[in-house]
Amino acid sequence: MVEILLIEDDLDLAELLKYALAKSEIGITIVTNPLEGLKILNEKNTFDTMIEILLIEDDLDLAELLKYALAKSEIGVTIATNPLEGLKILNEKSTFDALVLDLGLPDMDGLEVCKNVRRTYLSLPIIISSARTETLDKIKGFELGADDYVTKPYEPIELAFRLRSILRRGILVSNDSKTFLVDKQRRIIVKNKEEIAPTKLEFDIFTYLYEKEGIVIPREDILIHLGQSKFQSGLKSIDVAIGRLRQKIGDDPQNPRFIHSVRGIGYKFING
Repeated sequence: MVEILLIEDDLDLAELLKYALAKSEIGITIVTNPLEGLKILNEKNTFDTMIEILLIEDDLDLAELLKYALAKSEIGVTIATNPLEGLKILNEKSTFDALVLDLGLPDMDGLEVCKNVRRTYLSLPIIISSARTETLDKIKGFELGADDYVTKPYEPIELAFRLRSILRRGILVSNDSKTFLVDKQRRIIVKNKEEIAPTKLEFDIFTYLYEKEGIVIPREDILIHLGQSKFQSGLKSIDVAIGRLRQKIGDDPQNPRFIHSVRGIGYKFING
């Protein structure tokens, strides 16, 4: 028996389809408005991975409400109530799956934050969440690197599905000139369409280097960024983890093509 969800505001048509398709052993759940449909999908859908996002929002009540609501969709939320705090958190932990960003922030406009984040984190999905409804604000947001723009007020379930949609598109849309893609939902590395399953530590290191492609990353930064508790032997543990990662992605340690050692400093990733 096939089960489908039908979102259709014409109830007579929906009931007719339900009756007709039942003869083909297709069961239908009918909803007449999209929000109800999204809620049903969310309740029935089982997500196999947890999403972790950073939310920069100065309205703490709203932020806490979103955190509570998104938890039901297997989305964990770290809250920052001002842009400087948010940027600090992001720099300390770049393993977030996405950034949700308000525009009306204290000290720094959200559009400026978007610009700064996109400059450093090329592949991090950014969703602007704002009460600004002007088309020019939306256009400016997209120009500065936002992937989506949702206008307040909105249902948390809408944000949940926008996040899932962006992350899903991110692994489907590829650049033919790039060797690697990162699937954050399944925590795998894709090399020329071949899936590689790294350990959690290897994936976190690769993602950090991947998002800072072409930039020399000191070993100390990796220690701080990913949490020193992961590396029992300090800097040497990083070298060992990089060695295993190179082996797993097929990178020659004697003549690396992708993860380059920079003597006395750290590593640089080239996605060529």
